[in-house]
Amino acid sequence: MATSSSSTLPSGCGVFTTVPDVFFIPEFVFGGLVWILVASTKVYMDNPQGWVMFVSVFCFVFTTLWFFLFISGVNQKSSVWPTLDVAYHAIAAFFYLSASVALANVTIRLQNDSLNFKSYQEDIAAVVFSYVATLLYFIHTILSAIRWKSF
Repeated sequence: MATSSSSTLPSGCGVFTTVPDVFFIPEFVFGGLVWILVASTKVYMDNPQGWVMFVSVFCFVFTTLWFFLFISGVNQKSSVWPTLDVAYHAIAAFFYLSASVALANVTIRLQNDSLNFKSYQEDIAAVVFSYVATLLYFIHTILSAIRWKSF
């Protein structure tokens, strides 16, 4: 008897209790914190925070959509969902890593600017949360790949 994808992908409240899907909530939280912190800082002309904002908003919105698709059970209708899950989380991890590096670079450049100390502190927090979000998406990718391989 062949195992179908619908027997291993969670839906409904099962999303809150299965690994790697339990990572959706912390991805929301830390991605949202990055979004809020970067949005509250000053943006300078040579500042790549536009990319950071794009990544945090894109991942927040798409993870929300992905989460609701899993809760609604749409992921039960096709065997392509495990592959899409791995692909999305891998892209999100890569995007967040690139945004984290860019944000860390900006933060290092703001270190000696005493006029923007508040922005510097907010950027430090955003860098930390961005790397945490990167780690969460990366772990989600690895665990989703393990689940995908078990099909």
